[in-house]
Amino acid sequence: MTYAWDRIPVVLAFSETLKMTETYGFSGSQGKTVLEGQRLVPRDRPSDTVFLFMHPASTLQLLPMPTALAAAGYHVLCCGSRYAKNDSALIMEKVVYDLGAYIRHAREELHYRTVVLVGWSGGGSLALFYQAQSEKPTITHTPAGDPYDLTAAALPQADGVIFIAAHLSRAETLTEWLDPSIVDELDPDRRDEDFDIYAAGCPNKPPFTPAFVARFRERQLERNRRITGWVRDTLDFLARRNDSETERAFVTHRTMCDVRWIDPHIDPNGRKPNWCYLGDPKTVNVGPVGLARFSTLRSWLSQWSFDDSNAKGPLNATNVRHVPVLQIENMADDAVPATHNPIIRDALATSDKEYVRIEGATHYYLNQPEQLRQCIETLVDWSRRKGFLQHEA
Repeated sequence: MTYAWDRIPVVLAFSETLKMTETYGFSGSQGKTVLEGQRLVPRDRPSDTVFLFMHPASTLQLLPMPTALAAAGYHVLCCGSRYAKNDSALIMEKVVYDLGAYIRHAREELHYRTVVLVGWSGGGSLALFYQAQSEKPTITHTPAGDPYDLTAAALPQADGVIFIAAHLSRAETLTEWLDPSIVDELDPDRRDEDFDIYAAGCPNKPPFTPAFVARFRERQLERNRRITGWVRDTLDFLARRNDSETERAFVTHRTMCDVRWIDPHIDPNGRKPNWCYLGDPKTVNVGPVGLARFSTLRSWLSQWSFDDSNAKGPLNATNVRHVPVLQIENMADDAVPATHNPIIRDALATSDKEYVRIEGATHYYLNQPEQLRQCIETLVDWSRRKGFLQHEA
């Protein structure tokens, strides 16, 4: 049965006592952090359970899965962080704080008894990061060393976590997509032809040898660490100079370069070759919308640095112990590499975990009504068995 449903705006505003310099303009200029979300509420279907979606930088209220869940008769809350649609200054630790504000609002103001946290795509590692810090908070500073105390935030725990079509983390995924042919971050035209896999003159062609793939991955990690080293050096320079400049923005070129995209034999799943979730990977690699294209120094360390980010999924999965977790892997995902979900599954510390694969499902379920139906049915069945839908209308 399909239900009519309404969109209801949700706006949260709060002040924070910060011991760090706020470099995020909207919060700093207005004196408050303002969050915008949407409730998707089926008509004549009261419920004391809400499925809460959040992504670090995207808004999810128009995507197929949340809207299909509302049409199936279930209450949905789609949450935007303070960095919605602009992740250039995003600090993951602050996004965790924002997520806690929504869960608290859902319980205390909207009167939902049960909150199930749904981590889709980049929201998956966020959900694990949040739940780990709500169960046993440890973070008192950002990776840049700025004070931001999640141990004092009293983050309310979710009742369950659904990890769906989600990758390891922004830092780990970016690293696997960095173009390793770049030899000068200030001049993207200076490239090592041996690793410039989209170039006609590259001597290495698919199917790639295991030795080449291994060296390709090593150079991607080297590039991430090279950028991180420059970021830390620049922050140190600004601190020593001690004038009004405490932050700086920069561009990271070519961030959609992965041997997987053009060689379907590498980490195979049902994705089509020469394609990624944003389109032609060769075009996305040089386009303005790639991951981490625009960033600040502090933001790089928090969300993109392989060695520094606190939001890495496997690390946080080892600290998720007290709630059930449903993990759904889309078997034709054109964003999430096939290796990622098994890593999370094996890392999760909770004994109450289930793993479901949906054959043929792409990242967004676009034009895939059967796979989307299977996703919703899987989610609802699990939620019922866990006692999260005891009071359905």
